[in-house]
Amino acid sequence: MTKIIAIASGKGGVGKTTTAINLGCALANFGKDVLVVDGNIATPHVALHLGSASLSPTLNDALLGRNAITDTAYLHPSGLRVIPASISLNEYRKCDLARLRDTLLGLMGTTEIVLLDIGSGANEETLHALRAADEVIIVTTPDMLAVSDAIKTIAMAQEAGIPVMGVVLNRVAEDRAELTPKNVEALLERPLLGIVPEDIYMKRALAMKQPVIHSHPDSPSSVGFKKLAASLLGQTYEPKVKRDEKDTASNFLHKLGF
Repeated sequence: MTKIIAIASGKGGVGKTTTAINLGCALANFGKDVLVVDGNIATPHVALHLGSASLSPTLNDALLGRNAITDTAYLHPSGLRVIPASISLNEYRKCDLARLRDTLLGLMGTTEIVLLDIGSGANEETLHALRAADEVIIVTTPDMLAVSDAIKTIAMAQEAGIPVMGVVLNRVAEDRAELTPKNVEALLERPLLGIVPEDIYMKRALAMKQPVIHSHPDSPSSVGFKKLAASLLGQTYEPKVKRDEKDTASNFLHKLGF
């Protein structure tokens, strides 16, 4: 049975899209069949993160009934499967986001897990995207602004009747000015699912248009995402001895057919 998990945040800039992409890669490394869908229709970033600014067809075409959603999937050289959204403002204006849930139902039985990267903020687009999911994971950074906005997103999920699985604490630098993990758990009243450290290799992976899991598999952030994936699967992950870094991989998406 296919499960749709929304990856949400209260504000932009906390690493929600990188979490969706790298969690997808990590889950795939654990043998799960995963598809990442860019449900942030207003400001889509998944394809941009993976080196393809303009693709057709996209999720927008599925929402508009032009294509079956299974015809809008692409395969990245890392092995990650994604469904991008269009970066066109006109395409965004045409879409009825209330159709997102019904559109995603076309993926039932084609994959085990759909990670739905959704927009941030307390707005109607976020609400429609939350309603399209079975469960929600909240991404935040360890600062009060991000955590306070995450509280609103959790409240929206509760009002929509969508269970919140827990919280991913991202970009943790272990600075004394940061909120501690215990602080974040107490403020959000949700368990921490994983902690991902601040990592220079994440910036390098973004520049390479690669998931850091793929380009720098032994980096601190990669280990954090692998531990997160293992935790969600009820497993444990112990990092291997580091190997030499290899910054090699193509940075484009190939059309994927089901």
